[in-house]
Amino acid sequence: MQDLTPSRDSLDPIEIASRDEIAALQLDRLKWSLRHAYDNVAHYRAAFDAAGVHPDDVTSLADLAKFPFSVKQDLRNNYPFGMFAIPRGDVKRIHASSGTTGQPTVVGYSEKDLATWGSVVARSLRAAGMRPGDMLHNAYGYGLFTGGLGIHLGADALGLSTVPVSGGMTQRQVRLIEDFRPKGITVTPSYALSVLDEYAAQGLDPRKSPLQVGVFGAEPWTNAMRKEIEDAFDMHAVDIYGLSEIMGPGVSMECVETKDGLHIWEDHFYPEVIDPDTGEVLPDGELGELVFTSLTKEAFPIIRYRTRDLTRLLPGTARSMRRMEKVTGRSDDMIILRGVNVFPTQIEEQLMTVAGLAPHFQIELGREGRMDTLTVLAEASVAAAEAAARTVAASELSAKVKDAIGVSIRVTVADPGGVARSQGKAVRIVDNRPKN
Repeated sequence: MQDLTPSRDSLDPIEIASRDEIAALQLDRLKWSLRHAYDNVAHYRAAFDAAGVHPDDVTSLADLAKFPFSVKQDLRNNYPFGMFAIPRGDVKRIHASSGTTGQPTVVGYSEKDLATWGSVVARSLRAAGMRPGDMLHNAYGYGLFTGGLGIHLGADALGLSTVPVSGGMTQRQVRLIEDFRPKGITVTPSYALSVLDEYAAQGLDPRKSPLQVGVFGAEPWTNAMRKEIEDAFDMHAVDIYGLSEIMGPGVSMECVETKDGLHIWEDHFYPEVIDPDTGEVLPDGELGELVFTSLTKEAFPIIRYRTRDLTRLLPGTARSMRRMEKVTGRSDDMIILRGVNVFPTQIEEQLMTVAGLAPHFQIELGREGRMDTLTVLAEASVAAAEAAARTVAASELSAKVKDAIGVSIRVTVADPGGVARSQGKAVRIVDNRPKN
């Protein structure tokens, strides 16, 4: 793999500023953001008043902990535009969740917000090793989902040549990669595996592809999957993080030179990690639920938003800004199986060590009598397609999960290609347990 480390003089000055300078900027911007939300969003005014706090109370960053949390239901309760802090006519872009699990959550952007979004995504792509004039194959979905258009904003801001291919039509994805010769690809990690399968189906060597870096996000993924992708493509694989409620992709980014966690762009997004049960703010280094407050957003300020993502805050390395550890899972996708907490990433981590299994899987939850069951639907690698080899692989995965996590699971190993492929975010859990 090539060395893609950006030069020091190409960075934004704030990326390498002192912690004191960053904190001073954050405090000024936090005061503005709280006041902007209080004055212009009825929900925040009512929530702050009910909690007995006021923006004028803030004299330090620690004072933010006195303010109430925001959650996804607040956005749904104020559907569609009740959380906007500027007149609807001044909103230049609207995105929304799919709404498959409830009322869609709607977010808006002012002209300045779009410029900010473009700048933090450009900063992220540069941290990944992209440079002005490089070509980017953008396979994130376009539309109401923030992924495709958010990455496109940043690619334009950085001066990249962007191929807006979006998701799906995997045969065409491979054809365009081979014909157009992009340096980078932005895509969900699970769909990258589908692209890898298509390389094999077309008889092409992915290590000879033009790709030098893949920017992967929108779902948790493990370092084991990173190694799988890097080895298969002979390219760097780095993590990008974001969610629409905070901005979209580009809230934090892993630097290609260190790959040791994602630097949060703290000049625009203030992070906290809390105990998901008590709401108590945890010290840096402790695992908990990630909470974000926007510092510069005009159209859709967000105050202490509970992301449900589990991580920990760490000191900066390649940049001065703090890092967040790779997201290990979500507090709301945690499976409690016979009293043991289980996350899909833990299953993935063990699956990736079994030689006879491909990196595709799905978890199926069921119930027998009063006991919950967990079955992993895995997929045999081409080399282990025979029935005997599948049986060995299933036993190995079951034993590894038992040793590492402490729960007994069932494993079904399908033929190669037997697990449904993702065209975007992977559906990892299918819950077939009775609802009552």
